[in-house]
Amino acid sequence: MDSSNFVDLLNNQEKKFIHQPFPYESFSHGGEIGSSQLPVFSTQCTETSSFCEDSPTQRKERKKWSPSDDLVLISAWLNTSKDLVVGNEQKAGAFWKRIAAYYAASPKVERGDQREAIQCKQRWQKMNDLVCKFCGSYAAATRHKTSGQSESDVVKLAYEIFFNDHKIKFNLHHAWEELRHD
Repeated sequence: MDSSNFVDLLNNQEKKFIHQPFPYESFSHGGEIGSSQLPVFSTQCTETSSFCEDSPTQRKERKKWSPSDDLVLISAWLNTSKDLVVGNEQKAGAFWKRIAAYYAASPKVERGDQREAIQCKQRWQKMNDLVCKFCGSYAAATRHKTSGQSESDVVKLAYEIFFNDHKIKFNLHHAWEELRHD
């Protein structure tokens, strides 16, 4: 191809675009480029902006999971995952929505203390991970069990093994007791 034809084509295209108005030129970015002003359409809040203070999307205070909340969640997960009617013919979103609904319907949960499906899923994953790790520690402690040691001695050794392996204290004993035989 001749390079002069290519250059002519580019020049013709450039002329067409120069005369067309830019579709967004009526929008202002709120100041000079490089200025410290935020654009008009920015979602960032500043100390002087009043619209951010009453925003409905403000973060709510985080509510900690109590041991009784954990036990309700475990019960919800076990009952939902072992449901013979629905079985495994459900998508993850539907599964966790059912768990959240079961959790909310429990009489052991304070009224108005609802958890979203994502909150239930995240708590379950954290609990399940730590409980599974503790099960490994408990199995190791069981292998080291000697004559005369009681069950509480084995659990105490499992706590030590868990701490040595993971450098954190295991604080989900209530969850482990509920899940250890499932």
